[in-house]
Amino acid sequence: MVHVITGGAGYIGGHLTDYLVNKDEVIVIDDFSYGKYVNQKAKYIKADLRKESEIKIPKDSVIFHLAANPDVRTSMIDPIEHFERDVKATLNTLEIARKNDAKIVVFASSSTVYGEAQKIPTPEDAELKPISNYGLYKLMGEQMVEYYSRVYGIKGVSVRIANVTGGRVSHGVVYDFVHKILKNNKRLEILGNGKQRKSYIYISDAVEGLVFLSERSEGKYSVYNLGNEDWITVDEIAKIVEEEMNVSPEHVYIDPGDGRGWAGDVRFMLLDISKIKRLGWRPKYSSREAVRLAVRDLLNELRKN
Repeated sequence: MVHVITGGAGYIGGHLTDYLVNKDEVIVIDDFSYGKYVNQKAKYIKADLRKESEIKIPKDSVIFHLAANPDVRTSMIDPIEHFERDVKATLNTLEIARKNDAKIVVFASSSTVYGEAQKIPTPEDAELKPISNYGLYKLMGEQMVEYYSRVYGIKGVSVRIANVTGGRVSHGVVYDFVHKILKNNKRLEILGNGKQRKSYIYISDAVEGLVFLSERSEGKYSVYNLGNEDWITVDEIAKIVEEEMNVSPEHVYIDPGDGRGWAGDVRFMLLDISKIKRLGWRPKYSSREAVRLAVRDLLNELRKN
């Protein structure tokens, strides 16, 4: 079995490469503009998927499409750059799948496609009303995967992933809080009102869920939520970080008035994962455990460096 991972030098892609490389052949496609991670056992093709669609891969490959700009915040500032990396890169990946007769395309979508969901926990058949360009472009990616599956016969699965955290994380609230406290352990700036409540999934659970769906997803095209069964507030995350770093800083809230941390920030997110659970998968770690493990991972990495 050959696994092709776009964005395999990035955060989730790097962990997915590590997970698969001892089992099967792994080919990573990445331009190394964001991620720099390299596993010596994998084969790397340096390519810019905003422009490349003629890359040769073995027939019947399993493609995990993870290449994207993952920063929701900057998608509201530079939508064209995000469109190139999140939409054009997806189209070219699907063209690579079509031209090489790939077995399946597993598309890393996002919980952001739901926007401010009316139903929580949010099932896969809920209304899709993204409030960020990142969420919009992920929804466009899902539509393209469904189209290629229906028109060209390529099996596809869109995986709407909750917030992923854990070892080697390079952005997000855990990373943000740890680095802010390292700079000033007396004051912690919190974006929003601290009451935003979201679900988190530990990196190993996310990777195992993606692989599980590549093998067990049902139908020619399907959509699955991949997340946790609990959620946690930003204030609670701050408390966990402070406990692990043994500090008690003053909290300073940067709240524009609507409780959001930034334009496009979804305030409340908890996915209904009953669909994937029926197939036999469930996360090993809760949101709180994922956050605490992520803090420890990050602090260990900083000590080593």
